[in-house]
Amino acid sequence: MTVMNQTATRTMPPAEKKLITAEELYAMGDIGPCELVQGEIVNMTPTGDKHGNIESNFDVALKQFVRQHKLGHVRVGEVGIVTGRNPDNVRGADVAFISNERYAQRQSSGYLDVAPDLVVEVLSPNDRWTEVMEKLGEYFSIGVRLVWVVEPKTESVFAYRSLTDVRHFAKCDSLPGDDVLPGFVIKVEDVLAD
Repeated sequence: MTVMNQTATRTMPPAEKKLITAEELYAMGDIGPCELVQGEIVNMTPTGDKHGNIESNFDVALKQFVRQHKLGHVRVGEVGIVTGRNPDNVRGADVAFISNERYAQRQSSGYLDVAPDLVVEVLSPNDRWTEVMEKLGEYFSIGVRLVWVVEPKTESVFAYRSLTDVRHFAKCDSLPGDDVLPGFVIKVEDVLAD
């Protein structure tokens, strides 16, 4: 009689991922371009020259208008905005305007823990619209009032008030600040100018 040696194999449950908080991400310092999505770090590719130029154009125009009228604060360079908790989300906005009223409600010296009034997102060649819309949904869920999405490839800007309330501005159009920045207007061609 032959006895076969059979060993039982057990399937181990997958190891749980360690989710981190916005505060833990901030404490890591400069770890390179990334966002925090559902408690997990998502690395991002550095932006290209055209993307940086568009950010700079918005920064200059917005900062000048906001300072002149003493309306609040303008931030650039993937400024971190907490868009969710448990698990935490921290999204990086290309440009953000935060009114004085909202800025005064901050409770953290790290990432912005108040909703900006306006966010500008400049699309990169590898951005997918499904991911962009997810990010916009997070912005609106925390109270962002207006998001401008710049599409360099088509030389246009989409102004979102919600995921379903959107206007399209072509290169020859002027982009208004609406009730978020009353009196502010910038030509789309100036946003795209080198």
